[in-house]
Amino acid sequence: MELRLPELGDNVSAATVVGVLVQEGDRVAPGQPLLELETDKAVMEVPAEAGGVVKRVLVKVGDEVRPGQPFLELEAGEVAAPLSQEAPTPAKEEAQPAPSPGVPSPAPAPVGQEEGRLIPAAPSVRRLARELGVDLRQVRGTGLAGRITAEDVRRAAGLAQPPVALEAPPPPSPKLPDFSQWGPVRTEPMSGVRKATLRAMARAWAQVPMVTHFDEADITELEALRKRYAKRAEERGFRLTLTAFLLKALALTLKAFPKFNASLDPEKGEVIYKDYVHIGVAVDTPFGLLVPVIRNVEQKGVLRLAQELQEISEKARERKLSPEEMQGGTFSLSNLGGIGGVGFTPIVNWPEVAILGVSRSQMKPVWDPEKEAFQPRLIMPYALTYDHRLIDGAEAARFCRHLAALLQDPLGLALE
Repeated sequence: MELRLPELGDNVSAATVVGVLVQEGDRVAPGQPLLELETDKAVMEVPAEAGGVVKRVLVKVGDEVRPGQPFLELEAGEVAAPLSQEAPTPAKEEAQPAPSPGVPSPAPAPVGQEEGRLIPAAPSVRRLARELGVDLRQVRGTGLAGRITAEDVRRAAGLAQPPVALEAPPPPSPKLPDFSQWGPVRTEPMSGVRKATLRAMARAWAQVPMVTHFDEADITELEALRKRYAKRAEERGFRLTLTAFLLKALALTLKAFPKFNASLDPEKGEVIYKDYVHIGVAVDTPFGLLVPVIRNVEQKGVLRLAQELQEISEKARERKLSPEEMQGGTFSLSNLGGIGGVGFTPIVNWPEVAILGVSRSQMKPVWDPEKEAFQPRLIMPYALTYDHRLIDGAEAARFCRHLAALLQDPLGLALE
């Protein structure tokens, strides 16, 4: 039996082999992971379609592979018991509560069974399908090995966003000169993460006319509040960072300015407003920049956001993010304050329409009219880049001032 690489997901035409998990002579069970692939900023496993003995492995670490390409020869044979019936997934699903009577059981394993047929969908996807009234048996999965994603469910429910076509393709890159004529050179292949970043940034730059608005906020009281509750967070096993407060303030600001939480559809002449706030947070990792998404930020408190932020950042650095954890963002945040710098212009993560970039805070003298003297205040600089097709400069300025007001008044932020 010749095993072929399954479809990798929407708009994913190739992947890089980063792990071969079996060798010739190994006995494998149905569902057992055979390969690890890096694609679209995530590492995924490819499972065995059937049990048997590995006759020949046709790929090696570092190979670029494509859907439909044979990667392993298997001598079919019975296996005592399947080692796993999980669909390929880079991260474990959290346990779900018991279902209501008459509702299909969301077992912790991503593969469930309905009317005798395996349905490859995670518990979170099953829950979404129930909420939207979608029959998973009628949904075609576009994820790895036919896995049903949340976007597949939304598409079946008629809620998926149509792709926005570029008005004109970007011009081809000019041919590079032979750099070796001027001295020694060396080359190394780009990682899957870097390739994905290259595609995303080129698409965003070609699609979105961007403008950046600069502002700053006095976070003196906010920093004092953060330090006051930092120990409480540490006792619970996570760090209380400024980013958690920024997430909360951004969620409230996005609710007050819904246009910044929208997407633009030029073909239909429509603005797609989202009634949820899912914020992507840029995470610096040893193998590139990843942007996992924290969902329903507007419904969560600062401590919970801090905990989720730490958990998803650790998964990003360990390359354990699933594709679903990097999709569905409505706004993005990039905080470089921990590294340094006085300002930068972040690039909008299309199809979003805005992104906030935060730089290092500094103590500065600020004039106090009541005391008629300068007072030392902790000032945080930030920059808002936005899609000028949808957002005007005055709206961006008001957005930034609203955000600053929330950050400067921690009590008001808590009351909101």
